[in-house]
Amino acid sequence: MPVGLPFQLQDYLELVDWSGRCLREDKRGTIDEQLPPILDRLQIDPRHWLYLNRNFERRFKSLVGAAHSVRSVCEQLGKRWAHGVRDCERYFSPLITS
Repeated sequence: MPVGLPFQLQDYLELVDWSGRCLREDKRGTIDEQLPPILDRLQIDPRHWLYLNRNFERRFKSLVGAAHSVRSVCEQLGKRWAHGVRDCERYFSPLITS
């Protein structure tokens, strides 16, 4: 088995998204066809997705998410900082569209 996915990341993401939109009687929920693709909804740059999957546990030790959310939770918990908050800024910041 090759290391990683045996096809391009974009093709894999399209396949996962398409699969989640399939309607089946034995399937409890589906992705509404009107919703944008998952990475768009989560505001994750597709270029970062594969990196995050391979390095998630190494980059993040506790809290993960939008940097402003991580900082807010740290404040609520009385923590001065969270390991990985800079990576949260880098990988979970909203997409910039031109």
